[in-house]
Amino acid sequence: MPESPRRARLPFRLSFRAASCALALGASLSLAACASGGGSTTPTGTGTPARTGPTPNTEQLPSQQWPVKTREHVDLWLHGYAMLQADTARVPLFRRGYQERMRSLRRSQASTRLDANTERLRARLATNPELVNGQFVPLYFGSWDELRRAVDIFFQAQGNPNASGDPNVRTAIAIIAGAFPSGADREWLRTFVESLDDERQRFYHEWWLAQQRQRADAVTAVDSLWQRVYRDKFRRFLQNTQQAGGEILLSLTLDGEGRTVTLGEQRNAVAVGEPEAEAQAVEAIYVLAHEVVNAVTSVALNDNTTPAEQRSGAVSSYAANVTVRGGAMLLQRIAPELVDGYLRYYLRAGGQSVPAGSLETAFAAAYPIPDTIRSAIMRQLEVVLGGI
Repeated sequence: MPESPRRARLPFRLSFRAASCALALGASLSLAACASGGGSTTPTGTGTPARTGPTPNTEQLPSQQWPVKTREHVDLWLHGYAMLQADTARVPLFRRGYQERMRSLRRSQASTRLDANTERLRARLATNPELVNGQFVPLYFGSWDELRRAVDIFFQAQGNPNASGDPNVRTAIAIIAGAFPSGADREWLRTFVESLDDERQRFYHEWWLAQQRQRADAVTAVDSLWQRVYRDKFRRFLQNTQQAGGEILLSLTLDGEGRTVTLGEQRNAVAVGEPEAEAQAVEAIYVLAHEVVNAVTSVALNDNTTPAEQRSGAVSSYAANVTVRGGAMLLQRIAPELVDGYLRYYLRAGGQSVPAGSLETAFAAAYPIPDTIRSAIMRQLEVVLGGI
């Protein structure tokens, strides 16, 4: 199994630019890009309960090209993958120990179809490791109902986008088909979605709502920190790397390794970990930097490795390190006050102890990359940021 699905960019990128946001799937199905347009004033996603803490007064903030949201269906989908995958990445794909904690929490609960189908789903994952790229699919949709309708149409079309004459329906089918191209993959998806439906009804929905109530102040803190402080510091980088708009999705399942997809022209959806407490709100900014910097680290990596090296897998041994290091370089340029915290966070995320001495030395040792790549990232940042 690959160490990381690499955020639908490397090696897998779903980038569909529909002529219209709305997907005409029977009644109404919209991409997440539509549900979160630049004029959105809702900092949290569909299904978020009434908060026990204060809600950000978004009406007093500038137009939010990058709103902060929570999405139950994204968390549910990633939860399903987290319960199936063996997570051995240096920076874990999910919160460290997530599977064990959730199994312990659910021992007193009735078993679900996800439990019953675990071995069957894992067996197909072992046969076709590329199925891990299906983690990105829910980021294109605004709710569980939208995603389910799209999946149902995908099954009706037998995974063939050309089965529909509607370009928006074709886009939805193509998004799912990109991750589940074969008949066997579609059957895996069918079992997976049916398992998640049962998991949601029997356990996950109520648990997710309770978590949102408990973390309401932390979500508010992330929104405030981003909209009032750091969005402006990231602005030039985002604009100059074709990421002027998008949305930040706070996920209960993720930690240092986020997930990013391209929704359309200069629009991304970036899923990062949802903090447990207000004091941890800045960690969402760390992971955001780690995700968006891939716009330049991927260029530096591709330009300084040969096709033969990329095919041989030699690059994969340090590809994840390149993004972690790139995030630190980006913050050094645009928000240097965050660098030490970023280094500590990714040392801990990678299972490393935080030294009493030089953070930079320990960080470089934990995430080594070739000097040529490091220099190339610095040059790319200079081009993108200019004189900052």
